[in-house]
Amino acid sequence: METTIASLLGAAPLALDRSFGAGLLGLPLPATPAAGPALAGPVEVARGERFAVARGVAVMPVRGVLTPNAEILERFLGWATFAGIEASCGALASAEDVAAVVIEFDTPGGLVLGGVAAAGAIAALAAVKPVHALVNPLAASMGYHLASQCSDIAMTPGSLAGSIGVMRQAGWPVGPDGAGNRWQIFTSTHARAKLPNPETEGGRAEILRDLDAHEAAFHADVARGRGIAPEDLAARLSVTDDPADGGATFGPEAAIARGLADRAETRAAFYDRIFATHAPRPAARRNSGRGHLAQAAAAQARATL
Repeated sequence: METTIASLLGAAPLALDRSFGAGLLGLPLPATPAAGPALAGPVEVARGERFAVARGVAVMPVRGVLTPNAEILERFLGWATFAGIEASCGALASAEDVAAVVIEFDTPGGLVLGGVAAAGAIAALAAVKPVHALVNPLAASMGYHLASQCSDIAMTPGSLAGSIGVMRQAGWPVGPDGAGNRWQIFTSTHARAKLPNPETEGGRAEILRDLDAHEAAFHADVARGRGIAPEDLAARLSVTDDPADGGATFGPEAAIARGLADRAETRAAFYDRIFATHAPRPAARRNSGRGHLAQAAAAQARATL
């Protein structure tokens, strides 16, 4: 039986959109690097690199299922890790040749573990230089958590952003296995919350308590990053009048209307705008020696009139 990427996540809390992430989680663990660059132009990020710099703009792709430090996924598939994002933000903050940063998102989200630190690193980078998010085509759940900390968010046509919330898969033995054995799980006396039983009311309450704590931190970061009053955020994210009906993804028009994004444009138009704003201007042409002497002579003549 193949070992899949899902095995790396276990039953940990996820900030992941399952509808887009299930296919990626079902892939076998990679054994060889994928072909081609990690991100194609206009700024090409080579396979094995976390970002590239051109004309004063750094471009960092955030792709795939996000994990704290799964090197196998980063090295072979080019998927982002929270450790890699933190390290890149630190390097770019002090890079003198970088005037602005683009983070291009194509991710369904990933693990909650480690995500808050990566979001904080993006926010710290955005405090010292512009950080522009491009959703192309997906910034879902933890991916949107990270995008919300950028200076602004653009979305390409047909892209999706949101899926704000946290989930967890929980299993518990309820019948015999193939050999006829029925397994039991025990925790020590004062460690009931270590592995709550989803088959009991108390276990479900503990699972929900943990998920709600993660969601509260998620909402606080999004509200702060997007300049939305925290008490208004849940209603903006809901698809009904009930604030509990959040967790959906939104296209550009709906995301902009809800304050989750700032503009919609094609990828080409986005990069044209970014380079027009941040790329160094050509140095002004200096006067030739002969022209300079002629100007000086003319000035002297005017002075003697």
